[in-house]
Amino acid sequence: MGRWYRPTRLSDALAALAEQRWTVVAGGTDHYPARLGQPRHEDVLDISALRDLRRIEAGPEGWTIPCGATWTDLIRADLPPAFDGLRAAARQVGGVQIQNRATLIGNLCNASPAADGTPNLLALDAQVVLESAGGRRMLPVQDFVLGSRRTARREDELATGVFVPAPQPGARGAFLKLGARRYLVISIAMVALVLDQAPDGRVRHAGVAVGACNAAAMRLAALEAALAGHLPSRGLLTSAHLAPLAPIDDVRGPASYRMDAAFELIARGIDQFAAARVAA
Repeated sequence: MGRWYRPTRLSDALAALAEQRWTVVAGGTDHYPARLGQPRHEDVLDISALRDLRRIEAGPEGWTIPCGATWTDLIRADLPPAFDGLRAAARQVGGVQIQNRATLIGNLCNASPAADGTPNLLALDAQVVLESAGGRRMLPVQDFVLGSRRTARREDELATGVFVPAPQPGARGAFLKLGARRYLVISIAMVALVLDQAPDGRVRHAGVAVGACNAAAMRLAALEAALAGHLPSRGLLTSAHLAPLAPIDDVRGPASYRMDAAFELIARGIDQFAAARVAA
């Protein structure tokens, strides 16, 4: 049997990571199902008792979501409209019991191609905060998630949270997910959008990211550029904007279906912003 260590101070956790290799566990909702019925040989660092790493906070330059913050914490937090997509994703992650236990940072570090939080963090220009006994560094989410189940975290580092730059007052978020059923399902395709709109409705800045259609979620830079300066309209979307995507065939759906689904989800997301402008 491996060791189990549950420190209450961040300094103790970082010291442990500096000494040896640990499997880091926060909520454990991915860790335990993956090892069901198997003997535990790995050494586990349980960070669920770390103090001061649960509260979501706003600062002068942006928002910090620490590694202890659960999906329920995100749902209940007083966040600006730019986070609406991330909150919508939080409501669709498992059931309430999972939302009460699982963490956004655990979802990110698990690095599943179908992780619901990752496209939203990409669209929000989020950065991952990595700490070790030797110091602290920050990486954009697109540089942190390297592929399926792979991240840029070193073995001596702990992902202590994500930092989201303060969004503009006109920014709002949206999240659309396609699965075999409405809830309690892994995504076939998903899309996160964060659009900052001027008073006349024109897009000043766009973040659009697609998940479950690559080894890692991906932003669509060409589409973001096409939206900038225009009123939101699905007519601005073309199949060429999805060219960077490379979905796979698997038990949840063929690649061609995923590509079509991603296109339609993006179009529906743009429709939401267009409809909100008309309603206003």
